[in-house]
Amino acid sequence: MTPRTTLALDGSSIDGSAYKDVTHLAAHAPGWVDHVVSAWSTYGLAVFAGLMLVAWWRARRKSATAAVAALAVPVVVVVAYALNDVVKMLVREDRPCQRLHVATLEACPAPGDWSFPSNHAAIAAAAAVALLYVTRRLGAVAIAGAIAMGASRVWVGVHYPHDVAAGLLTGAVVGALLMAGVRRWPHPLARRLAATRLRPLLVA
Repeated sequence: MTPRTTLALDGSSIDGSAYKDVTHLAAHAPGWVDHVVSAWSTYGLAVFAGLMLVAWWRARRKSATAAVAALAVPVVVVVAYALNDVVKMLVREDRPCQRLHVATLEACPAPGDWSFPSNHAAIAAAAAVALLYVTRRLGAVAIAGAIAMGASRVWVGVHYPHDVAAGLLTGAVVGALLMAGVRRWPHPLARRLAATRLRPLLVA
């Protein structure tokens, strides 16, 4: 097992009891509920990729500047993931399924696969907030999906509630800041990209 350091966070002292309550509910929920939540937890991020693709396809038919904003969404997601992962390596919080002896729907990640903040939640929140800057309709769907993603990670037993909250906050903040920057200089970005081989991505 990876040795703990003085910097490591013991998340069980924060909301371990809430985590146990949720996993207890999951253990006694109807089987179909657990299957649906587990599927969303495992494969839900692919839905966000699909939403990004749809947003870009629609945006390029609207204008080059709209297409630039849509193309920025996956970049925002990558940045949010990278920053979230840096925090994860600094905090070094063990997974709750390693610290607390409870039955979980999903197999517990190996020691050293840190828990805080949730990468799934950060990715989903970054995608959702960034999509709001491109299309409110798809962004609203993604916001609901991000909240569901965060909840599912606790339900299947791989994260504490505070892991999910921190991941959602990280993704939302990164998404808002970066997309605000893209919105501030959309025309220069569109002109520069239109002069490159990426022009087909901007214009239908």
